[in-house]
Amino acid sequence: METHSQVPTQALVFFLVATAFTTVYITQPVLPVIENEFGVNARTASLSVSMVIFGVALANLPFGMLADRYPIKPIVLTGGAVVAATSLVCAITHSIAVLIAARFIQGLFIPALTTCIAAYLAQSLPAARLNVVMGSYVSATVAGGLGGRLLGGWIHPPLHWRYAFVSASVLLMTATIAAFRWLPAENPKRKIESPHAGFIELLAQPGLLRMFVVAFGAFFVFSSTFNYLPFYLSKPPFSARTEVITLMYLAYLIGIVMGPASGRLSNRLGSGATMVLGSLVFAAAIAATLIQSLVAIAASLVAICAGFFSIHAAAVGLLNRRLTSSRGRANSLYVLCYYAGGAAGITACGYAYSAYGWKGAVALGISVLLLPLSIGLTEIMQGRRSGN
Repeated sequence: METHSQVPTQALVFFLVATAFTTVYITQPVLPVIENEFGVNARTASLSVSMVIFGVALANLPFGMLADRYPIKPIVLTGGAVVAATSLVCAITHSIAVLIAARFIQGLFIPALTTCIAAYLAQSLPAARLNVVMGSYVSATVAGGLGGRLLGGWIHPPLHWRYAFVSASVLLMTATIAAFRWLPAENPKRKIESPHAGFIELLAQPGLLRMFVVAFGAFFVFSSTFNYLPFYLSKPPFSARTEVITLMYLAYLIGIVMGPASGRLSNRLGSGATMVLGSLVFAAAIAATLIQSLVAIAASLVAICAGFFSIHAAAVGLLNRRLTSSRGRANSLYVLCYYAGGAAGITACGYAYSAYGWKGAVALGISVLLLPLSIGLTEIMQGRRSGN
């Protein structure tokens, strides 16, 4: 019976989380098209991505607290309905202000589908099943991130990016209704928990704070690199078509295998060493994007993804190994720092790219990667002091 019930839960979680993440990145590959259609600059067009991430960062902690107090299924249904409805607004609007505002609202409600589902899994599943289903959750974030980019820039013709929002809305509403109807019922007794450390107490713990900084720095660089890539490749000497640029995002697929691979590497070398190695690979790969060859850049993007997911998996693994309580709050803080880094990265890189072009974006990214690199070195030194 356990095995039989596990399969649909994994499938429902994967479908819901993947369709939620599809919505986040749907405009990224068509940013140059939006730039031309609305008559705005690259920085303004990029707000259609960064405002979603900013909304997620703002709403993540409140939704985490709601998930601790109230039944999660109605929260999921509400969030899915709002995100699906605003996708339709994005599909029909001819105002850049309305598009950006709708995208911000989507960001505010996406944690209802991601953070709350993670809390639901922790509250509802026994430990033996939790790791398996959470594996589906992590894979879904990667699949959804790739799916949004493919939907926006490849499956639908780039000039018809509005249809991508309609498709995303239908997929998300289908996944939301399926999750609401068929996910196993929650155990209400698990809502009554012993006192946990608060957010401030968690931030005051140096070992946890370092992981939050790693999340911020790593996603700062990753999100900004992929966000300004279309502008870089759409201009001479590449003058690449949107379909070709979108294919570059297939490098993201390596994230599906890098999560578990990074876990095994951390077990062998240590989490600090994995973060250091990931940071060095990440930085070298960003520098290699300056080579004026689409083949070289495609290879660089694979290495960028490998480096990023190594850092991310090592940090979140080390964070959870250090927790004895307040796992929900600590993971909410991690996600908050992760998305705050993404929003900050896209914004800061906009100024660097506008002023200095792609070389400015590369220099900024390599500089910020000093954060996870130095923290990884700190973890190595502390491990040696403790004899680990």
